[in-house]
Amino acid sequence: MAKLYFRYGAMNSGKSTGLLQAAFNYEERGQRVLLAKPDVDTKGDTDIVSRLGMTRSVDFLISATTPVRAVFAAHAAGDDPDALLEHVDQKPVACLLVDEAQFLTPDQVDDLFRVAVLDNVPVLAYGIRTDFLTRAFPGSRRLMEVAHTLEELKTICRCGRKAIFNTRRVGNEVVFDGDQVAIDGQDVWYESLCGSCYLEESGGRLGS
Repeated sequence: MAKLYFRYGAMNSGKSTGLLQAAFNYEERGQRVLLAKPDVDTKGDTDIVSRLGMTRSVDFLISATTPVRAVFAAHAAGDDPDALLEHVDQKPVACLLVDEAQFLTPDQVDDLFRVAVLDNVPVLAYGIRTDFLTRAFPGSRRLMEVAHTLEELKTICRCGRKAIFNTRRVGNEVVFDGDQVAIDGQDVWYESLCGSCYLEESGGRLGS
């Protein structure tokens, strides 16, 4: 039986890089993969963008109402007329890779579980565990509950310790209010911090 993997880490822990490397490893061995990400992640449009500069187009985007298992099946069979990429080679799919999995709904995570267990296709989901207020994203919470394997991707804080939290900055100011989802870009960016540095920035509070 295939498994659902959740590979999580703070910002800048190499999640997208790891996903693209995994896709390369499969394809180097002549196997077919499908890539997907939630459409709320507007950075890169239909591309997965690594901070190291690597990019790759996804095979399909996932909206808040996308039935993930059904759309996966259509793409795997080459039957989806809205496919972002066309696969001339219709070999069986060896792996489904999902970036920014924290933005999935719990039901969509359950569909990933079904793809792994019922369709026997490994699913590698990459994402962050908590938001800038240290609250779990719904998709991440569900992945922590049902994934067969949890793998933490590590990165370091500015002080050199292991980073576990993400702080949101607007310009140079750290903010502790706002919507849970704000994609990093020109005005908003994120810094990964250890617990000690996060508490220092937040005045000793966790969350709002």
